[in-house]
Amino acid sequence: MNENHPSDKDSIDSTAPKVLTVLALAEYLRVHPTTIYRLLEAGKIPGFRLGVEWRFSVEVIDRWRLRQEQSARPTRRSRD
Repeated sequence: MNENHPSDKDSIDSTAPKVLTVLALAEYLRVHPTTIYRLLEAGKIPGFRLGVEWRFSVEVIDRWRLRQEQSARPTRRSRD
């Protein structure tokens, strides 16, 4: 192997945001891919198109998921 040429692995910027496909996102969120498509159709999940395929930034999805979890928590009522 020629050490003057970086391998494909070395040429990928490790600081670049990680981007997932629909199938990878479904696995990441542990849901069926159809669920991802339904959320996209309803405009309820952040994503972007790359040609005809959807892509998702892990960072954006993590923030979205946190907001979803926070809004799903029941509010505690204080007893007066």
